[in-house]
Amino acid sequence: MAKFKKSSGTTQEIPTAALPDIIFMLLFFFMVTTVLRETTIMVEQKLPKSTQLSKLERKSLVSYIYIGKPKRTAVYGVQPKIQVNDVFIEVKDVVRFVNQEKDKLSEVERDQITMSMKVDIDAKMGIVTDVQQEFKEANARKVLYSSSKRVD
Repeated sequence: MAKFKKSSGTTQEIPTAALPDIIFMLLFFFMVTTVLRETTIMVEQKLPKSTQLSKLERKSLVSYIYIGKPKRTAVYGVQPKIQVNDVFIEVKDVVRFVNQEKDKLSEVERDQITMSMKVDIDAKMGIVTDVQQEFKEANARKVLYSSSKRVD
């Protein structure tokens, strides 16, 4: 009589062939959905409060200018500064900044650029008026004044 031997040496491994595909899909998902902060704000930003706010339709047409007292007063002093991107500029450089921002856009969108001013509540109006005059000179007619919503 023949004896049949029971095979007990079977291994049950987890299939790992699809694992790299899953990892790359997750990596791609997080790369697409993550928004990185573009600018390090180097001025104080306590925005004024308002009751009526409206949202922007196309944020790709908005360029930001920050005005306020520098956070590092030991290095930059206490006078309000104008910050664009990650650098401080003078009032006379605002026209050049606006033109550089317009150059990044297509020919059709250049007249639709919106300059968003984020001005600290304690900043003097003189520097804001000077920047507004430079906007006129650069033909940047759409100016947005950023504020935070007043909680009543």
